[in-house]
Amino acid sequence: MDIKLINIGYGNIVSAGRILAIVSPESAPIKRIIQEAREKGRLIDATYGRRTRAVVIMDSDHVILSALQTETVANRFWNKDTDKQGDIVDGE
Repeated sequence: MDIKLINIGYGNIVSAGRILAIVSPESAPIKRIIQEAREKGRLIDATYGRRTRAVVIMDSDHVILSALQTETVANRFWNKDTDKQGDIVDGE
């Protein structure tokens, strides 16, 4: 089984196959999703204290906060075939 992993910044890696959406944290509906995930214990803060710039919504109902730009995370998701900078990691 070939698992694709995506670096979402600062050494944090998520499974590409489990991502439902990568969105900006600016809108009120996304802020509500973040708050609901926090209340349910399903929020993962991977920002290391930096400003949240991307919100990764997983199929497990977890919400992950990243300090990388939304476009950066999305590009790493779509460029699965390239591993020039260690953005995509093959696992088993």
